[in-house]
Amino acid sequence: MTDIVNWGILGASNFALKSMAPAIHAAPRGRFAALATRDPDRAAPFSAFAPDLRVHASYDALIADPQIDAVYIPLPNTLHVDWTLKAIAAGKHVLCEKPLAMAATEFDPVIAARDASSLVVAEAFMIVHHPQWHHTRDLIRDGAIGALVRAEAAFAYDNRDGANIRNRPETGGGSLPDIGVYTIGGVRFATGQESEAAEHVHIRRENEVDVYAEATLRFPEFRLHSLTSMRMFPRQEVVFHGEEGLIRLTAPFNPGSYGDAAVELVKAGQVTQTTRFTAARQYEAQVEAFNAACLDGTAFPCPLEFSRGTQAALDMILAAEGSA
Repeated sequence: MTDIVNWGILGASNFALKSMAPAIHAAPRGRFAALATRDPDRAAPFSAFAPDLRVHASYDALIADPQIDAVYIPLPNTLHVDWTLKAIAAGKHVLCEKPLAMAATEFDPVIAARDASSLVVAEAFMIVHHPQWHHTRDLIRDGAIGALVRAEAAFAYDNRDGANIRNRPETGGGSLPDIGVYTIGGVRFATGQESEAAEHVHIRRENEVDVYAEATLRFPEFRLHSLTSMRMFPRQEVVFHGEEGLIRLTAPFNPGSYGDAAVELVKAGQVTQTTRFTAARQYEAQVEAFNAACLDGTAFPCPLEFSRGTQAALDMILAAEGSA
């Protein structure tokens, strides 16, 4: 067994360039070794920090490269399942951008292929690798706010570019696929509970893509109010409101680019205890955990079964669309 994971990336997306490729390059026990793109100009900024990078002219050529151990897939949402299955068939570990699938049932063949291959296959849900979410989970579990009654999660940004894949139905666009995974998945991770039903759903669409989605999800012990939008002033915030206090995450999803990660615990008398996580790098932590899973066989913190559960909750919201 080698002591390093050689990574390839399918496509020269801007997100791969700005976030994941540098994280792959910087994380211990991994090497950014190959990129698939037909455009040399798009490969150039990747090669600037990874000068030994091999550039393949097709996705098929990259996953056939015998020197590549793991593939990162940042393609449009509707391509995720197909290319994940192709990479597994080629014997590659796979880290695929979220949402890995557009419906919960689409996870099933991927899970089956993972199990049959013994490869590491996961969705790139980076927030569960950030210590602010582990701290939040510990606070809730330890009863810091008493019984949890309500959670509120909001994620909004303004993207009106009609050519952007997030605004196109054929590429699986929409606020729910893009950022609903965070408002719902983050709360599932912190509480360990699963949603039972969607209530009070309101969705606004443009060009068949949801640009605003508001929904209440019923959990066994609390309710979650989720708000996602691609047409509003940027906002990220999650609040867990209990009988004896509340927890507020001020930059829950994109700490650093949105703001400093901080978890506020508010108790009786408006006494606030703030824990800051300024040094954490969630993308690097995600890659480091993936490398360890590949090399050491350690459990990856975000298995496909967890990601399937988040998609099942999103499916509930879409099924209940128009009920409110």
